[in-house]
Amino acid sequence: MSNSEDEDLPQLSSHALAALQEFYAEQKQYTDLGGDDKYNIGIIEENWQLSQFWYTPETALHLAEEAVAAAGEGGRIACVSAPSVYQKLRELHREDFSICIFEYDHRFAIYGEEFIFYDYNNPVDLPEKIAAHSFDIVIADPPYLSEECLRKTSETIKYLTRGKILLCTGAVMEEEAAKLLGVKMCKFIPRHTRTLGNEFRCYVNYDSGLDREL
Repeated sequence: MSNSEDEDLPQLSSHALAALQEFYAEQKQYTDLGGDDKYNIGIIEENWQLSQFWYTPETALHLAEEAVAAAGEGGRIACVSAPSVYQKLRELHREDFSICIFEYDHRFAIYGEEFIFYDYNNPVDLPEKIAAHSFDIVIADPPYLSEECLRKTSETIKYLTRGKILLCTGAVMEEEAAKLLGVKMCKFIPRHTRTLGNEFRCYVNYDSGLDREL
């Protein structure tokens, strides 16, 4: 190639090149994850722009165990915008239930066929393999504390569940959650790895162990 042809090629600025290198490094990080490491809470960092805030390992474990108990042996569990619970469920090494993780963030595609792309703005725009009322319990944590987000996420929840619902959202959404999903606030209080400005609570529509915890 001649020098004149070299000069005609577009050149990336140092800032753009650094950003591109950072992108490729991040992609390689998730591609290289294997074995049990990929199920560690925090292995995929929070993206605040997507309103992502992970549960503490203790809270994730408590919610995972609750979901397993509610689903029963051979049950199906849907984690809607609740990746920390999905990760903890898979960390338990239990084979007597199946799980799907419904997420907008494509970084969670490292979980293979269990990852289902999900945008709450299109509540029931889901793959054909996801049949209506095919999950024994749906655990959901809508990304935003707004009536619109909860209303749309509720459409997804009602489409997926055979009956049982475990909702995690702000205490300020209690009345709206009861109206939309028929759930009631539990005594158990979920904790996050970061201190949030809003009080979070759990809500269920069945007899739950979370309501016997202080």
